[in-house]
Amino acid sequence: MTSDVILQSFRQTVCHDLTLVPEGIERYRVFSPFMFHDGDHLALVLKREESGWVLSDEGHTMMHLSYRMEYKDLTQGKRGEIIDSILAKHGIRDRDGEFICPVPDTQYGDALFQMVQGLLRVSDISFLSREHVRSTFRDDVSAYINALPGLSGQVTWEWHDPVHDPEGMYPADGYLTGLDEPTVLFLLQNDDRVRDATINLLQYEKWGVPVHSVAIFENQEMINRKALAKLSDVCDKMFSNFTGNKDRIRQYLVHV
Repeated sequence: MTSDVILQSFRQTVCHDLTLVPEGIERYRVFSPFMFHDGDHLALVLKREESGWVLSDEGHTMMHLSYRMEYKDLTQGKRGEIIDSILAKHGIRDRDGEFICPVPDTQYGDALFQMVQGLLRVSDISFLSREHVRSTFRDDVSAYINALPGLSGQVTWEWHDPVHDPEGMYPADGYLTGLDEPTVLFLLQNDDRVRDATINLLQYEKWGVPVHSVAIFENQEMINRKALAKLSDVCDKMFSNFTGNKDRIRQYLVHV
């Protein structure tokens, strides 16, 4: 397969504004008009490996995204899940941060099309709002707890005390029964929710509602220190984050 034939396949499938520049034996730099939102072009290399021809970004996409956010935020949590989903959909593999797209048979154009589409969609992850990411935090935690053995059917979400608080002015995110003692659960993403949880727990204490309390943070490091200190005075157990504490949360809740 000559470079002219490969370039023709690229142009027929993707666009005509493409060039192929040799960079050694069976290795080509692919120059295209496709860019990230800040105007930087996608980095694309076509190279032959033991397994065959592959298109690679040689780690450029994740490096580029890391200019705007922490690398760990790209590889963990909801953003990490979304990136994994995009890569899988476009037949792209993550090789320790290097995204590669194998070229099946001689389908160079199809592989380039999938690679470009996948990288552009991955680059959109930088615009995923914190609010969108946070919204999945609550869904993720509730789904996890609902699936825990022994807790099925034992959790009431969006709970409030029916005797002292029929209007639901002091709610908890969850209320667990079937344990040694009833447990209220708070899922906390920001300072406002931490302050609300503190107020609500103080109110339960004032009413004499006999509940154990558990707080799970999306990321405790992002919480105001004063707000966190006040909550720690009234909350029985806190987990600094959900993703890294799933096993601890499971063990704790099933043994409360």
